[in-house]
Amino acid sequence: MRPLILLAALAAPVLFAAERPNILFIFSDDHALNAISAYGGPLKDLAPTPNLDRIARDGAIFTRSYCGNSICGPSRATVLTGKHSHINGFPDNDGSRFDGSQTTFPKLLQKAGYQTSLIGKWHLVSQPTGFDHWEILPGQGSYYNPEFVSATGRKREQGYCTDVITDKAIAWLEGRDKTKPFVLMCQHKAPHRNWSPALRHLDLFKDVTFPEPPTLFDNYEGRSGTLKEQQMSIARDISWGHDMKFKGQNLFPEDFTSQGANGEYQRMTAEQKQAWDEKREPENEAFIADMKAGKLKADDVTRWKHQRYLKDYLRTVRAVDEGVGRVLDYLDKSGLAENTLVIYSSDQGFYLGEHGWYDKRWMFEESLSMPFIARWPGVVKPGLRSEALIQNIDYAPTFLEAAGVAIPASIQGKSLLPVLKGETPADWRKSIYYFYSGERTHRVAAHDGVRSERHKLMHFPATKEWNLFDLEKDPQELKSVHDDPAYAPVLAEMKKTYEEQRKNYHVSQATIPANRFGEAWWKTRHEEKVKLAKKGGYDLVFIGDSITQGWEGGGKATWDKYYAHRNALNLGFSGDRTEQVLWRLMNGELENVDPKLFVLMIGTNNTGHRQDDPEMTADGIKLILELLQDRKPDAKVLLLSIFPRGAKPEEPLRQLNDQINARIKSFADGERVQWLEVSDAFLDDEKVLAKEIMPDFLHPNDVGYAIWAKVIEKHIAKLTGTPEVE
Repeated sequence: MRPLILLAALAAPVLFAAERPNILFIFSDDHALNAISAYGGPLKDLAPTPNLDRIARDGAIFTRSYCGNSICGPSRATVLTGKHSHINGFPDNDGSRFDGSQTTFPKLLQKAGYQTSLIGKWHLVSQPTGFDHWEILPGQGSYYNPEFVSATGRKREQGYCTDVITDKAIAWLEGRDKTKPFVLMCQHKAPHRNWSPALRHLDLFKDVTFPEPPTLFDNYEGRSGTLKEQQMSIARDISWGHDMKFKGQNLFPEDFTSQGANGEYQRMTAEQKQAWDEKREPENEAFIADMKAGKLKADDVTRWKHQRYLKDYLRTVRAVDEGVGRVLDYLDKSGLAENTLVIYSSDQGFYLGEHGWYDKRWMFEESLSMPFIARWPGVVKPGLRSEALIQNIDYAPTFLEAAGVAIPASIQGKSLLPVLKGETPADWRKSIYYFYSGERTHRVAAHDGVRSERHKLMHFPATKEWNLFDLEKDPQELKSVHDDPAYAPVLAEMKKTYEEQRKNYHVSQATIPANRFGEAWWKTRHEEKVKLAKKGGYDLVFIGDSITQGWEGGGKATWDKYYAHRNALNLGFSGDRTEQVLWRLMNGELENVDPKLFVLMIGTNNTGHRQDDPEMTADGIKLILELLQDRKPDAKVLLLSIFPRGAKPEEPLRQLNDQINARIKSFADGERVQWLEVSDAFLDDEKVLAKEIMPDFLHPNDVGYAIWAKVIEKHIAKLTGTPEVE
């Protein structure tokens, strides 16, 4: 049987180093399509982006480019791995930490002889891996006089963040080893909140009044009731200090929140503050005077906030565009342009007042959409405008194929090379999948869904609502037609697509990593196991649920006899299902663990707690195996059949476990993953489970643990290279 992790051979031969392209990936934060003039939105003439347009003019622009999860960290993790958030282990910014031991495209290109560099925003908590050089902003980073973290420490730089990142990118390009191809990920903070412009741009758009989106005063009728609960409204949720950048006490608490001061102003030098105040304070004073004079009604205040927000946002975009131009000029002058694939994108789109919003997270078009503009002379035909449905899971395989490097079979995206060449394959995807887990920030409800070329289906699990939109007739997504009889066939087809996509991307209760921090003992045990993992030195690791945890209870004497001398670690947690095991392994319990052998048994709680479909539980186990093989490629895995439960073979839960076992045994390849059926050791000739072995017909007693150890001993001895215990 083939291993679960394979490298798919490319049709084209691997290129020689001299022929391999350089890759320049320029990535911004929260850049809306309507803020890039090449996309032709309502702001294109008032706020042009000539340098981004330059990439589009000389290459390709994608009009249906989407993220899989519209939040900064998850999108970045997806770009690195080519996998959706629940697979790469970074589903949200609420405590997620990127597991840098997993396979990423920079690691694979680094192994293939590429120089790899990351400069700018990272926002994945852990330190970067797979990069020869990295200088990153801590957390969200700062616009003014930002700090950078590198392998050598932390340093504060003078200047404006977008300019400093551009300077560092050009300096690295100039000083790199010029005998090797390179990958440079130049990642800007802008135009992320709080949208603090460079001093040179404070007057930009001063006399411009930007058109309001027609949905600025959206009432959220005709769609999920959760839309009214969000906290990202320009009318209600824009802050006095942090967002609008007023100084001092909030003078109008009914119109502005008091959440946070303008931290960027506090970071400025005296000279910077003076220049800022000269431009900003007259505007502030005029607004305050109008408010005190009662000249502005509620809607007028909203309009004023929208204009200030939008101008600041577009001013930060102008600095990004200028930085892009400087890097493109360097490529031209240095002779690198002809053999460099340049891609500009952003981690997601953003609301510029549409639906009255200023953030992201929702599956509506403005934040679901990601810019994707690419230039590669001789490969990408200039002026190409593609409507192919693409996603950020596609970036990693695209970079790999462009470099002539094999694409791991576990990557969920598709290489865009044929599409970049204007040759969209006949079997190209007809829909994309989206999943948002629901963070505390901004109170946007958890939801997922699918988007096809014309329709979009969204599901809200907490309220059990479906929303269906006809994007051709209702491009602003103002009315869900899920209950319209005329759309019944469309709804049925989109629900079918939804289920197919969830299955295709391994999305279920059993596969979405989840912790149990609501249970104090579980959190404490996890923290203890993380500390033990960091100590390292383990040759044998058991992974599982209460049955495995029981080696510390009723099975302790047997454990001491068989495993204490083998440097063993017990990662069993009572009550865990496959999704908890996935979360634990992605969040520290493997950090310094490099054993010869993992012993894995999990799934009986998927059966007992929820009676999950056996296919679903098997899928969760498959992902655990893939994770172990990816993070710990030198270790073997002994995959055990799930213990029998219930006294007799006809009992429903016993049958569910049997059906899971029938599926998961095919996951073994006889090499890295080895299968062992252990159930028969606990059963008599009639397949009856004796109470003397498992008193509750689920958990072994001391006799049961002794039986278990004897059954697996020969295999453990062989796979760890240690003598058998008699």
